[in-house]
Amino acid sequence: MRSLALLSALLLASAATAQDMPATPLKPPQQPAAQAPGAAPPPLEVSVTGGISAPMPIAIPAMPTTQVMQTPAGMTDALGRQLADIVTNDLRNSGLFTPLPPAQLRTVMFPEVTAPAFSYWGGSGAQALVQGFIRANGDGTLTVGCYLYDVSAQTELMRQGFVVPPSEWRRAGHKCADMVYTRLTGEGPYFDSRVVYVSETGPKAHRIKRLAIMDQDGANHRFLTNGQSIVLTPRFAPNQQSIVYMSFVNDKPAIYVYNLGSGTQHLVTSAERLTFAPRFSPDGRWIIFSMSTGANTNIYRVPASGGTPERLTNSPGISTGGSYSPDGSKIVFESDRSGSQQLYVMNADGSNQQRISFGGGRYATPAWSPRGDLIAFTKIGGSFRIGIMSPNGSGEKLLTNSWQDEGPSWSPNGRVLMFFRQGRGNAGKADLWSVDLTGVNERRVPTPLDGSDPGWGPLRP
Repeated sequence: MRSLALLSALLLASAATAQDMPATPLKPPQQPAAQAPGAAPPPLEVSVTGGISAPMPIAIPAMPTTQVMQTPAGMTDALGRQLADIVTNDLRNSGLFTPLPPAQLRTVMFPEVTAPAFSYWGGSGAQALVQGFIRANGDGTLTVGCYLYDVSAQTELMRQGFVVPPSEWRRAGHKCADMVYTRLTGEGPYFDSRVVYVSETGPKAHRIKRLAIMDQDGANHRFLTNGQSIVLTPRFAPNQQSIVYMSFVNDKPAIYVYNLGSGTQHLVTSAERLTFAPRFSPDGRWIIFSMSTGANTNIYRVPASGGTPERLTNSPGISTGGSYSPDGSKIVFESDRSGSQQLYVMNADGSNQQRISFGGGRYATPAWSPRGDLIAFTKIGGSFRIGIMSPNGSGEKLLTNSWQDEGPSWSPNGRVLMFFRQGRGNAGKADLWSVDLTGVNERRVPTPLDGSDPGWGPLRP
């Protein structure tokens, strides 16, 4: 993207032909208070805990264009409709908003972008209104403006503008949805992000597994490998320029790093032993992974640039599945040293290893939240379920209740988890799913083929 910075001055200039309407100063979300007669309405906000049962009605009409023009991405008027669809789908999928149906959306002309018809929208049932515009620039780029309004208070809450190359026009829609979501919930953004995962096809006994990458909503999908070698557990580097994963190249399971820019891959370690479950450290300097030696499996780390692996665990049994805390100071992992799979936390250098799971059953595939407040895991006990707990093991909560859900991966804001769900029997397919921290808003993530092992990347720069 050429620019995804705040362009308030640009938006004011572009909408000057409509109405010179200064932006309302931004205020942090507040708890609603009792409203006195004649007083201004309370601040508009969405509760991330209570909003699921009563999502906020929101209107998102098609975005007009300053002039209908042909671009490499399509006609600007068509792009305006598609941008509104992206914002609509992102906000609906969050579970916190109910976009109005098309029949209740009036056509918005460009002069109305900064002068909403509040009398109409006030009778539509919408509490919030998102309007915007798209313009083709002389240098080949596109400008997308995004405005958020409080319908009851008849005030502008926020505005942002984005200048993008035509090939990345969808990102402007995701950024607009992120602006709305963040302003109304107080949570961090997550729509403008990507997911890497394992695309699967064929019978269970002979699965073809390829690396694939897509936007978090399933768009811009592409395959990274050709399926000649099985791949597992892909994870983004913090800078999103590469992906670390396990591959069976020449029938030897080992860890590789795939460079997204060049499309090349290189071997992380030259060990002849089984190595798997890799993940980058938050600063990108290290890769932790598991390596089997005889009957034991331990967790190691190696510089991302290559070098000699350093062992971090040294206990009988199998220790694997390491995931760093967001500050890089600790690692959560699974180990059967106590007789069954349980979760442990240790310092990044391997010291002070302590068990944190005591809820009965087995625990696997831990993943530390980007916010640092929670650890997600797979709970095994009759079925496979996705759960969360605090880093000290308290507050365990199961979020899903299907037959086989596993492999959770966090959204950039730490409020949503993506995982894969396996069907029963030899014909059972694997699909990607997401669930938020309430455990209520669960949905399938679209992929062209079966999907497993999702790795949700950071927010894109």
